[in-house]
Amino acid sequence: MASKRVIVITGPTSSGKSALAVQLAARLGTEVIGADSRQIYRGMPILTAVPSAEERQGIRHRLIEVLDVEEYCSAATWCDMALGEIADVLTQHDEAVVCGGSMLYIDALTSGLDDLPTVPDDIRVATAEEAAEKGIEWARAEVQRLDPDYFGKVDVNNLRRLVHAIELIRTAGVPYSSMRRGVRAERPFQIEMRYLQPDREELFARINARTESMMAHGALDEAKRLYPKRHLNALNTVGFKELFAHIKGRMSLDEAVARIQKNTRVYAKKQLLWIRHRLEEQR
Repeated sequence: MASKRVIVITGPTSSGKSALAVQLAARLGTEVIGADSRQIYRGMPILTAVPSAEERQGIRHRLIEVLDVEEYCSAATWCDMALGEIADVLTQHDEAVVCGGSMLYIDALTSGLDDLPTVPDDIRVATAEEAAEKGIEWARAEVQRLDPDYFGKVDVNNLRRLVHAIELIRTAGVPYSSMRRGVRAERPFQIEMRYLQPDREELFARINARTESMMAHGALDEAKRLYPKRHLNALNTVGFKELFAHIKGRMSLDEAVARIQKNTRVYAKKQLLWIRHRLEEQR
């Protein structure tokens, strides 16, 4: 299968990844495999911008809306699923298209993951509850205390990564940095990366417009329906968090929409920074 090719399309949110993936898959006569940590869940298509049937244009999409919102999907879990789907596609076609903006998923597929221990449910729940109660300052201090080496490398504004490190340290009893080998995985297919880097002002305008479109198409009703499950990891994301705050009476709807737009722009900047680092590594 080494002669087979997997084309990975990634870029910031609202950059046109899905449209390009459909166009490319149609031209190659193949299928699209999703690499999005929120589109993988069923029942939340509006706020996760799942491509509609019309947008898919008859192209089969895999790993889109395949999990229940209660299921936890780590980068390792997704990667195992994706490798299985890719293998299946490549038995029928010479190429497969992977599309998504979840950078941990893309890293897992293209570079591989370290062999990390499985975090028991009790440790995962306890750590999540502690983080929710004490906040990001606690998480930063805890990682700095338990693993100063990793603390010097991690994005200290990314609560999810801080909590994940704490979970693993508590599970294994050793620093997270000692578990990270950084050995690139060998894949039985060629990987071709395609990075989308649109003009920043144009991208931000598209983000703002897409947020307005989501609201017009029922995003608030979607959030209300899922509000009883707001504690789930799948719903700890931009769009849901702000609308949950509105539903709880903490902010007006207009303020929630403005915050969704702002927080999505912040997320897009992080995605662009990841791409820039990736491209620098390849030079």
